[in-house]
Amino acid sequence: MENVDQSAVKEQLALYGLASDAAVIQPFLKWAGGKRQLLPEIKARLPKNIYDVTYHEPFVGAGAVLLDILPKNACINDVNKELVNCYNVIKNQSEALIHDLKKHENTEEYFYYIRELDRSEAFSSMSDVEKASRMIYLNKTCFNGLYRVNSKGHFNVPFGNYKNPKYADSALIKALSLYLRNANVNIMNHDFEYALSLAKEGDFVYLDPPYDPLNATSSFVSYTAGQFGRDAQERLKMCIDNLVNKGCNILMSNADTTYIDSMYAGTYIVERVSANRNINANGAGRGKINEVLIRNKYEAYKAKP
Repeated sequence: MENVDQSAVKEQLALYGLASDAAVIQPFLKWAGGKRQLLPEIKARLPKNIYDVTYHEPFVGAGAVLLDILPKNACINDVNKELVNCYNVIKNQSEALIHDLKKHENTEEYFYYIRELDRSEAFSSMSDVEKASRMIYLNKTCFNGLYRVNSKGHFNVPFGNYKNPKYADSALIKALSLYLRNANVNIMNHDFEYALSLAKEGDFVYLDPPYDPLNATSSFVSYTAGQFGRDAQERLKMCIDNLVNKGCNILMSNADTTYIDSMYAGTYIVERVSANRNINANGAGRGKINEVLIRNKYEAYKAKP
């Protein structure tokens, strides 16, 4: 694969006061559907002017694509309020967050005490730093790194029993904070339709929505108390059409299903790629699966033959 010009990446890192080795800039959470494994395929399909336009990501999740590109101007959004709070705390209160993360203990008893906080009145009185610290701790110590809530919005993943989980990663938090503070990154907590309404002609939008399920039992849409069904997929398609008509360039990842193909084939470029699924409660459900990358017809980085 031919990737984004590495000199541009180094220039971006220098702009944010970071060393040329970008390894420390990576997602601070494990995330279902995270795109680290698919990055070479995504990077090969970025528009050639990626560093000259505003980057939008309405389903930012753990931010694998954002943190690989490190755009100078970005609007990131997620409907998950706790996740967005983490981004804001890392950006504005990184030292306080690092300090709070160090108080946690990797024991089953302590884990369930922290997990139960969102079921009590004490949760509403917790500071933003404490809530962000709780989310990162639970994510790094729960089973398989899942973030899942029940219909009441309560975190419900069991203890993972890992030997040395790294939840107080000060180097990562400091580097990410430096990037978020020095770049022009707007962090939002809205429905995707509102977030996409802010994109202007010439902007680039990367979309990684909750995937259309491959079968009746494969859907994972419980990282908020709501759901992302086919009505939402169809609303998203309307937003994408509007973006392209406005003059934006879009790239979306989604499941390789007949339903998704029927919506986008013919109008958009639909390419199938192989990706690793690493987060799944059933071990048999992990491994290589096909996904699709969908984009409009802009000039992109080409994959080598």
